[in-house]
Amino acid sequence: MRFPEAAFRIIVENNCPFYELGDEFILSGKAVMVEHKHKKEKIFINTTIINMPFDKSSCRILIEDLTNVLIRFKSTERLPDYELDCSGCTGSAHLQYKKDRKAGADSPAHQIEKSQLAIETLLSGFSIFRVIEEEHLRKIAPFLKIRTYNKDEIVIRKGAAGENLFVIISGKVEVIGKDGISIAYLERGEVFGEMSLLSGEPVSATIKVADLLKVICLDRKTFKRMLSSSPSLQMYFSQLLAKRLTEVNLVRSEEFASGIVGKLSDIPIPELCQMMNANQKTGTLTLSLPRGLAKLSFKEGKVIYASYDNKEGKDAFVCALKEKEGRFKFVQGLPAEDMKQSELADFNWLLMDSLRRIDEEKA
Repeated sequence: MRFPEAAFRIIVENNCPFYELGDEFILSGKAVMVEHKHKKEKIFINTTIINMPFDKSSCRILIEDLTNVLIRFKSTERLPDYELDCSGCTGSAHLQYKKDRKAGADSPAHQIEKSQLAIETLLSGFSIFRVIEEEHLRKIAPFLKIRTYNKDEIVIRKGAAGENLFVIISGKVEVIGKDGISIAYLERGEVFGEMSLLSGEPVSATIKVADLLKVICLDRKTFKRMLSSSPSLQMYFSQLLAKRLTEVNLVRSEEFASGIVGKLSDIPIPELCQMMNANQKTGTLTLSLPRGLAKLSFKEGKVIYASYDNKEGKDAFVCALKEKEGRFKFVQGLPAEDMKQSELADFNWLLMDSLRRIDEEKA
């Protein structure tokens, strides 16, 4: 006996760790069939036998939600047009079932409708879109795109012409300024790319993906049209620009206050460390290096902590000393807890031994 089927499709996905937009869950009298973009799996409700796909794991929470739908209506034949929000974990998904839609049906028209619905639902979760008048928001929604970038991809590069505004849905990006210095990290709900669009100047910083990234993307033309028609959005960006300017000025004032900021091409790390030791400095020397940030903590000129390239202690100190390019900043003072730490080793021995190890590696 063949049981009638009901296909639930994910039409809105917000950082779901298991499934994607468009994945289908096909309910029958006995089982839930989950159709991914690359493979199918059948989950039997009465026996809990699960065929796991090679690229994804099953979400027990969502399977239970769908099972409850089947239990509630007793049969897929009795199931009306229905929408369902999963119970949620670190992400969420919204599913839809329509009687007149066949499983796997995904016409171009439906793809467009699905994409627009997903975007419109997402917009309400971000402050930048909440300030836009509803009528304007409805007009621009069809022009918004959702894009995904992998870790270490460059989204926009310093010096390029600004073409798009980006709003982060999930993931994280690193803002990289002059000489490869890491300026900041941006996460969900934050905006980037707006400065170039507003000023007409080239992009002032490189944006690199730090963690699998999903963004809402708006092109220059649509952004300009949206901005000119929405006083609320103009106010939003005025406040955002003021906030960014304040942050930049704060960073600069901290640099001036520290009195020690510069490039490694002007003063190599070994000489920098000797200067800290000779002047009995207490504080943290932060170095922006090719493989990330390095931190060297000094107490009265003695090295008490070092971290770089996933290493700590003497090994991290040696790895940092190898680098020739980058920038540095010294901030005076240490937390009370750090002041209790003892030095890694006698400073002169530590420096000489580290340089000896570097020479041996070269040889």
